[in-house]
Amino acid sequence: MAVDMEAKLARIAVDTSSSVARIVLRHAPLNVIDIPMMEELAQTLAEVEARSDISIVVLDGEGRGFSAGVDVAAHTPDRVEAMLLKFHAVIRLLVASKKVTVAAVHGPCLGGGAELAMVCDLVYTTASAQWGFPEIKLGCYPPVACTALVALGGQKRAAELILTGRTISGTEAAQMGLANRAVPSEELAAVVEETVQELLKLSPAALAVTKKAFYAWDAMHFDKGLARAEKIYLEELMKTADAHEGIGAFMEKREPKWTGK
Repeated sequence: MAVDMEAKLARIAVDTSSSVARIVLRHAPLNVIDIPMMEELAQTLAEVEARSDISIVVLDGEGRGFSAGVDVAAHTPDRVEAMLLKFHAVIRLLVASKKVTVAAVHGPCLGGGAELAMVCDLVYTTASAQWGFPEIKLGCYPPVACTALVALGGQKRAAELILTGRTISGTEAAQMGLANRAVPSEELAAVVEETVQELLKLSPAALAVTKKAFYAWDAMHFDKGLARAEKIYLEELMKTADAHEGIGAFMEKREPKWTGK
């Protein structure tokens, strides 16, 4: 199946073998998540979910980093609603998956890229990785992080990251709960593989049911919270002049001129 899926994909690479689906983001130079990548991820995750022979999903990024985030060009008024629906469909597939999901993070892991990683069950990062949610600098906010980051890192640290757009290291990300462990770059692959091998020794059925029980409480709040964050984003944020100014300024490579409206 890996060969067939590979033939259809342009933004990601997929390998399925030995009960593991390895999905690699590959949109050089920084694996920006554009709408075609969202569609490929959603299609692949749905296909993987339907396969009883797969129990683990590993997400990785090719080249210089995991992902620098969602394509800013997809935030324009004519595309933003479709972008949110498609990206959050990917997030919801990961959150609802019966498979154990593992993220391997190096380099930039920002915005939507950080959201993609943080919703995985297990996350391993290089100590030197750059984590952050810089959306506020564009006059926007990260809906998934607004919904889920408090549960991972606590209210004050989550607020600092989201409200300032500050970038932190992989070491800091692990300390505040965004990742399980921060390791030297040369050790990341081995640490991820060690975890995968430990999981492969366990019952896939037990893992799936345990995930359902473990996330039962959070799942109810996440669904409602993300729906609310989406509604505020589309009906309030995207009607502000500052949101359009921030996105326009980024696209035009200039400093934004905020009006507070």
